[in-house]
Amino acid sequence: MENERKTLMEEEWNSMFPTGHQLSRAHFPPNFLFGVATSAYQVEGAANEGGRGPSIWDAFARKEGKIKDGKNGDIAIDQYHRYKEDVDLIAKLGFGAYRFSISWSRIYPDGLGTEVNKEGIMYYNNLINYLLEKGIEPCVTLYHWDLPLHLDESMGGWLSDSIITYFAIYAETCFANFGDRVKMWMTINEPLQTAVNGYFTGANAPGRCDRQSAEPYLAAHHQLLAHAEAVSIYRAKFKDLQGGEIGLVVDCGWAEALTDKEEDLTAAARVVDFELGWYLDPIFFGEYPKSMQERVGDKLPVFSQKDKELLRYSVDFIGLNHYTTRFVSHWTNKEESDYYRVQEATRIAEWENGRIGEKAASSWLYVVPWGLRKILNYIAQKYNNPPIYITENGMDDEDNDASPLHEMLDDKLRVAYYKGYLASVSLAVKDGVDVKGYFAWSLVDNFEWPLGYTKRFGLIYIDYKNGLTRHPKSSAYWFMKFLKGEDKKNGKDD
Repeated sequence: MENERKTLMEEEWNSMFPTGHQLSRAHFPPNFLFGVATSAYQVEGAANEGGRGPSIWDAFARKEGKIKDGKNGDIAIDQYHRYKEDVDLIAKLGFGAYRFSISWSRIYPDGLGTEVNKEGIMYYNNLINYLLEKGIEPCVTLYHWDLPLHLDESMGGWLSDSIITYFAIYAETCFANFGDRVKMWMTINEPLQTAVNGYFTGANAPGRCDRQSAEPYLAAHHQLLAHAEAVSIYRAKFKDLQGGEIGLVVDCGWAEALTDKEEDLTAAARVVDFELGWYLDPIFFGEYPKSMQERVGDKLPVFSQKDKELLRYSVDFIGLNHYTTRFVSHWTNKEESDYYRVQEATRIAEWENGRIGEKAASSWLYVVPWGLRKILNYIAQKYNNPPIYITENGMDDEDNDASPLHEMLDDKLRVAYYKGYLASVSLAVKDGVDVKGYFAWSLVDNFEWPLGYTKRFGLIYIDYKNGLTRHPKSSAYWFMKFLKGEDKKNGKDD
């Protein structure tokens, strides 16, 4: 059945984008924004420089067994010192925007908002100014997982409602210092991953893993309210003057029902509810999804009327991080009640003699371009077609010391990945989905969270053994030709 379903999906895809179709920049609206993305802890380094305080990832990465290669982000790829080199590369490739995150503990070392770190303000001012000098739009994420350690140790981090106030202070400081030049703000990146992997599986910082507790739902609840509070401040004090926009970045892999049976269709819908609806339903409908309320029960926090008013339409756009897709079938479970079990769904990527798509390096990542079009249409249909930016999309290779450099740079599968997923975006735009832009993940190879430096997502290869030298991969050159229209001009799809 899996092979039959996969064949149907591929036939549908191939009928829309037959072999030899030449994707070009012309397939997208003239004002469509193309960019690349990174996050602070993964690239900046300079962990103990410039007045920066420690984050939960500094502490987590030092715990034995938490990071696959035993390494950390103390140096990362040293973008703190080499940002001009990286911005020059962005400009050379032809991207119009750079999505980066600000390190909260570089602005407020203890997270409390009592005394701003002027060196941190200066660093981000310099980065923003250099981006603008090079004609690149700075797109800023306020929180990409690196919570100031003091907030975790003193009050439990996202488990305390006090964090809403501290996040609001931090956000306002960023709006005040950078908002005259930053016109695209994202409050929180992937609150799902913080809630589930930070407070349920323990795979990410802060590494909490009581699988039967309400902690992931509480962490999610406080992230939503912190997001809404920051948006409220931006709209009340800065938006009219600065003219920017602000949104939330959610992540979701598409869930395709394995069969047309009602139980599989509803199982797939539940999976999307537990990933995407968890964060968007409260913003657009004022409540958590009904499927979550029914299955999670009293572990799921309740919004007050004040909360609902604060959350209501608290996005100017949705940021969507999307990488892959799964087939989903119903699976009955009556005994356990943790986050995954209550969904009563099995996610299927591989089966005897088949798999859903080409395999990337990470165990969870398969190349399934048709899923992106499906999730974009889903969001448009369910939430009244809001503006969407694809804020992350990409795939990884295994780091391999034994391979010569030229082989690591010739990333054919990544080129195919981007061609397929961008074609999917183009089709969604034709469907009428209000997609405004696309950010490739990632500009550079970097610290890949619990996987350390064992996986490489970058368009730019980082030589970790030879001075962190930057080498553009084939995918970088493909983007350069695509963005400059050379593929169409030359009549080739390189």
